[in-house]
Amino acid sequence: MTLRKDPIDLFFSAVTAVAACSVIAIILGIVFVLIRESSLAIGKFGFFAFLTSTDWNPVTESFGAATTIFGTIVTTVLALVIAVPTAIGIAIFVTEVAPDFLKGPIGIAIELLAAIPSIIYGMWGLFTLAPIMANHIEPALQSTVGRLPLIGILFEGTPMGIDLFTASVILSIMIIPFTASIARDSFNLTPAVVKESAYGIGATKWEVVKNIVLPYSKVGVFGGVVLSLGRALGETMAVAFVLGNSHKITSSLLDAAATITVTLANEFTEADSDVYLSSLFYLALVLFLMSFIVLAIAKFFLLRAEKRYGR
Repeated sequence: MTLRKDPIDLFFSAVTAVAACSVIAIILGIVFVLIRESSLAIGKFGFFAFLTSTDWNPVTESFGAATTIFGTIVTTVLALVIAVPTAIGIAIFVTEVAPDFLKGPIGIAIELLAAIPSIIYGMWGLFTLAPIMANHIEPALQSTVGRLPLIGILFEGTPMGIDLFTASVILSIMIIPFTASIARDSFNLTPAVVKESAYGIGATKWEVVKNIVLPYSKVGVFGGVVLSLGRALGETMAVAFVLGNSHKITSSLLDAAATITVTLANEFTEADSDVYLSSLFYLALVLFLMSFIVLAIAKFFLLRAEKRYGR
């Protein structure tokens, strides 16, 4: 016996299928355009040579991605080092420590912080944070941490406020609410009966957080951190205001540098040759691959977390 399919159901299925396939088509279209437009640079510079070359000279048409990859990785990793402990602390306070009348306002504040446009972060960083960094924070770090062996090399140079360190601080502020929200949701998945049992046998809040909440939610939190990493990799405007756009690899966090996104934003309209323009598309392709890998890792850990939580 063959069941007759309703025309409305067929239409509904077709529309949803087209919507789903359009996502894949858009991604494939983006990849196709990036590969096509960067083919000239790929043929001229190759893959590994482009990734490892520190040259970025439009005059001689010699281009390499090493300096921008370096700036992207340094600002992103340093931003995570600053943001993750802060965000986890916020999430722990909201879920385990804060009284009920504070949880709502803090949650709203986190959401508002996440909603601020990145260009406003950049303007605030340029006109407010950069002078504070140059006149107070960076000189203080030079006179203290800068005198330590090995670590001191990270704070050499003249504090200007337009550097890797300031860009990382701005970036960390931007991803704190994102990381805190994911960590808070992961902590809330911890079974209440397990925590109540621990409190029942005399455990303190610190012991419950350390021995129950964090171990139970660590996979989800890690996935959230990697998602924040993907967000940080693609940030442009806020970083562009305070980074300096200098194509070099430096050991000091007080030096100007360049990231892939900032280079694309600053130089795309200045590309006056086919090789130059193709190299910028090549940078965009590299960034796409980096972001894809990061988000794939995050998805893997989030799926593990969902299985563990029984969702």
